[in-house]
Amino acid sequence: MALAAKGTREETRRGAPVSWETGHAEGADAEFTWLFRNEFPAVVRTAYLIVHDRQGAEDVAQQAFAQLLVHWKKVSKYERPEAWVRRVAIRLAARSVRRDRLRRILHQQVERPAPASSIDMDLVRALKALPPQQRAAVALFYFEDRPVQEIADILGCSESTAKAHLFKARGRLASLLREDEGEALDAT
Repeated sequence: MALAAKGTREETRRGAPVSWETGHAEGADAEFTWLFRNEFPAVVRTAYLIVHDRQGAEDVAQQAFAQLLVHWKKVSKYERPEAWVRRVAIRLAARSVRRDRLRRILHQQVERPAPASSIDMDLVRALKALPPQQRAAVALFYFEDRPVQEIADILGCSESTAKAHLFKARGRLASLLREDEGEALDAT
């Protein structure tokens, strides 16, 4: 879901109009609440596809929205504040993956995250083998149905880099799932 340009989207909260450019606290609270309610589940899903842990994904999403709240006065003026919160969540998720990998090495324990029941287990295992940026690109493209330009914006990279992440991820997934590259993610 992409939000309209600032100042053009209006929603209502208890019958009072709320726009992206309202200057008072109640309007800002309503705008943040609207964005949180509409984007939190998708941000959790994207984070889950990166960290492979439901609670970890929720923690990442909560941290991202906490940062959004801290910076709301500035970020609310952006054309797409939902892209900002996703970028923060993806960075937090990637950091979490690195931290967990180091923790496992230090403790010599392998933790098995609980996968989402609606996702194919073979695909979940294959996604886990991808680098975090490729996982994020796959999650945004195939599970959130976002265009490549938007993925590039969210990941903070060029459109060609986002395409490269998707291309490499498809090739690796095809290899891991032993399928032709064109069929690797058709089941999703």
